[in-house]
Amino acid sequence: MKINFKRHRDAFTLIEMTIVLFIISLLILIIIPNLNNQRNNAKSIHGNAMESVIQTQIDSYLNENNEDNVSYDVLLSKGYLNERQVKQAQQNGIKIINNNAQK
Repeated sequence: MKINFKRHRDAFTLIEMTIVLFIISLLILIIIPNLNNQRNNAKSIHGNAMESVIQTQIDSYLNENNEDNVSYDVLLSKGYLNERQVKQAQQNGIKIINNNAQK
């Protein structure tokens, strides 16, 4: 009587699956903090760009009008900013102080 000890393997073993899951979890641990840093960097860049837009519109308003007191309400009513821009600027903490946009 002859016994055949060769096994036919069609699937992954438990050790192979564990190694693959371990490698995937390491990659995730490396990638997640980098994504959070990129998100924070993008928010910072967006805030600076929004501040620049507000300052540009303040300057345009001052060049075209002889008024000294500029506010979001004035810029919105005269069409220099739209409601979305005003809302975004206020969410970013940009204030108009002495005709300058400041965070």
